[in-house]
Amino acid sequence: MTAAMTDDLAELAARFGAALRRAGLPVGPGRSERFAAAVTLVRPETRRDLFSCALATLVSSKEQADVLRLVFTDVFGPLEGALAEAGQLPGVSSAVAPPPGPLPSAELAEAATAAREHAEIIRSIDENGADPGADEAAQEIAQPYLGSTIERLAGTDFAELSAAELAELATAMQKMTLAVPSRRSRRRDRRPGGRRTDVRSTLRQARRTGGHAFRLIGEVPAIRPRRLVVLCDISGSMEPYARAMIQLLYCAAGGANAEVFTFATRLTRLTTSLARTTPAIAIARAAHAAPDWNGGTRLGAALKEFNDRYGRRGMARGAVVLIISDGWDTGDPELVRQEMQRLSLVAFRVVWMNPRTKSASYEPLAAGMAAAWPFCDAVVSGHSLAAVSRLAAALADPVRRRAIAAPVAS
Repeated sequence: MTAAMTDDLAELAARFGAALRRAGLPVGPGRSERFAAAVTLVRPETRRDLFSCALATLVSSKEQADVLRLVFTDVFGPLEGALAEAGQLPGVSSAVAPPPGPLPSAELAEAATAAREHAEIIRSIDENGADPGADEAAQEIAQPYLGSTIERLAGTDFAELSAAELAELATAMQKMTLAVPSRRSRRRDRRPGGRRTDVRSTLRQARRTGGHAFRLIGEVPAIRPRRLVVLCDISGSMEPYARAMIQLLYCAAGGANAEVFTFATRLTRLTTSLARTTPAIAIARAAHAAPDWNGGTRLGAALKEFNDRYGRRGMARGAVVLIISDGWDTGDPELVRQEMQRLSLVAFRVVWMNPRTKSASYEPLAAGMAAAWPFCDAVVSGHSLAAVSRLAAALADPVRRRAIAAPVAS
């Protein structure tokens, strides 16, 4: 590996990763760093070795390898021939293999120069909005693979996604809506032909005609969306799902004016921390505001604190309450049962999101989950973006599914 290649390695890896992202591959900073580490370890002296480093670190399927070959050819020059049998990767066809013969070591330095020139071309395309010198075949690379990447990530468990892959789902999350049922408010809205007459508005209008009410203004009961209250478990076992759900709440629940709380060993209100920011900053603020992030779980104590401090003030009255937790609790399960019973008496619906229920053989064996189960209207998994649709349907359901609980004995 030449000195020029060593000096430009970080820049080359970053710009090559950016070119792959433009082609639809999920190449984030992590994969670019692994590619640079592989180049440092292998010290390639041929284009075949460099391409092998890219295959080993930047792609995870044959379809992605096909795209990698096109981008690699566009950046570093055309590839011909096939890999030697000893160096061919399983599942990768000969069509994506580099040439077998050795190349002069100076060609890698020329490849670095070509990468810089390619980056300048891409920058000029972004600034001018068009690439007059590109042919139609090259332009078709940019879009077809975006859908398949999002679909792959949408079906992946949130616990298996990296921070960069989770950030890629933010665009898809922004297109979703976490709606809640409507309720009949005590306030009334003016509407022509209403069954009741808005006397105050009618008399106010009559002042313009000398006190004669030539037109009656009707009114009807106002319809308002119910409040959405979210209690999110941020203990160690729920940390990957908590990050995904906080990002989902920021992206999709903005219109629902959700009240968001987190709990592990204590209860923390995050509603103001999630306001007017970006998903990444929202997660960072949530981690900073909640000192018990990634700690233990005191489910019963958190529910009691919410009921005592906020439920009595009316925040949960007639609301849709979403609890995000796997049900593991280090406290007394009887306390969980009592507080869930209290909550069910004031909330319109209680929806529990437990990622462990994705398994068809799941049973509520955890003491906390078993105690809370009878007081839930719906229990959904929500473990991936594809499964969030069932969560959205459960939140929007206008019908209470559980039996009315008896009052807690004092």
